[in-house]
Amino acid sequence: MTDPTPSVAPSKARVFVRRAGSTVVLWAVVGVVFASMRSWAYLGLLGLLTVVATREYFQMLRAAGVRCFPRFGLGLAVGYCGVLHAGLLRNAEGILGGWDLFAVCVALIGAFALEMRGPIRVLESLVAVTVTLCGFIYIAFLFNFGAKLLFLAPGWQVGDGRVAQPAAVLLLWLLAVTKFTDMGAYLVGSLIGRHKLIPHVSPGKTWEGLGGALAFSQLAGCGLYAALPQELAVLGGWGHVVFLGLILAVLAVLGDLAESVVKRALQAKDSGQMLPGIGGALDLIDSICFTAPALYFYLQWVLLPAS
Repeated sequence: MTDPTPSVAPSKARVFVRRAGSTVVLWAVVGVVFASMRSWAYLGLLGLLTVVATREYFQMLRAAGVRCFPRFGLGLAVGYCGVLHAGLLRNAEGILGGWDLFAVCVALIGAFALEMRGPIRVLESLVAVTVTLCGFIYIAFLFNFGAKLLFLAPGWQVGDGRVAQPAAVLLLWLLAVTKFTDMGAYLVGSLIGRHKLIPHVSPGKTWEGLGGALAFSQLAGCGLYAALPQELAVLGGWGHVVFLGLILAVLAVLGDLAESVVKRALQAKDSGQMLPGIGGALDLIDSICFTAPALYFYLQWVLLPAS
């Protein structure tokens, strides 16, 4: 009896074609949402990605045999997005001021309460609580700073439920800088990458790819700012644009590497198979989970007070 033929890994060219196709489809979806200028469309897309990515996270945990609370974690993500997005649409800033802290408390207390249903399993019990809390903070909590960006400044929401142009363009700028960082790292790393960046975390990441990430982030950030200076006036000028481009590029790379830590720890290649050449929803939003909070706080603490 002969051994089954081993599976052959797809070539770099085929992976690139698949990735390019998925990227085109994704940007088409994003383009439709942005063209609608409807708040509910933006929040709906962000909420859908949050829920799908959270589901993928817990599926990876279960596949690796890690004890966790997937139904609680998924329900928490849905509830958090529902209350947050409804509050944003209604401009309920007073209620939302404490919603994040409340949700984190529910995540932690709820995970401990669920673990108390059975006997304590030494360290496994703490792992179950920790990975459940981590899943909420890492995905639902951090990624939804992208939603909060749309409502950060007064006047960014029009009375008929439409998003004001500065808010929409700012979110587009964030996505472009983040995704061009990913693209630059992938393209340059694939073409000329030789020196490994952090091989014990992600063998495919190289120092050359990091250089490409920094260059492409500036290409996207400065290019959009040059094309739409009035719409992006909130960014405060070229100095802030260049600085933010660098910071967001580094955080995008760290976000990508953070998911690599998760996948290597769980021995998973991709978070899912939703996007050929890219993987799942978590593979798509991992870098945004790190860049969206940074841009939000930079605007809130530095740029908006100065305007």
